[in-house]
Amino acid sequence: MDNRYNKIFPSFSLFNSKFSPGNRLIDIFSNHFLFHSLNRKNNHDVKSHLYHLDNITLQVLSDPQSVVVVINASIKNQVAMLILHIYIHDNPVIKTIHYIVNVISTKAKLFVIRYGINQATHLPNVNQIFIITDSIHTTKRIFDSLLHPYQIHSASISYKLREFFKKDSNNLVEFWDCPSN
Repeated sequence: MDNRYNKIFPSFSLFNSKFSPGNRLIDIFSNHFLFHSLNRKNNHDVKSHLYHLDNITLQVLSDPQSVVVVINASIKNQVAMLILHIYIHDNPVIKTIHYIVNVISTKAKLFVIRYGINQATHLPNVNQIFIITDSIHTTKRIFDSLLHPYQIHSASISYKLREFFKKDSNNLVEFWDCPSN
């Protein structure tokens, strides 16, 4: 078997040690990230969830070490529009809009999540990142190394999060589900 491509793209190796049980991001840093899903069918849950999102916004206003990353992705007529906002201490730091043609929804969403994490982890003195997205189900795929079509995104995001979590044992990333409407 020719392994020369595994040197260029090590994330595609089935035997890459980063993807083996015990070495995966979810195994090593399981207490450094949280997922907050939303039950859209229950109005009380929606109101409570939105109340928590409001509180996160207030927290970021008063804490210069917290960052909010707001991600929205939609696809119409085979054109993906990805919008990303990053706020730190009530200041918009980054606003980016990407248009991508002929891409599947999951890859487009993983791309914008990857981009948001890359930008947020490069900000100085940040120890808490809140990612608010309308695609929490896609976000959970970051931590599933068995989904081979998405391994390139998963490997890149995992690498950035590993660096972020290793900087400080108190660093945390929270993923919050938020409906687009």
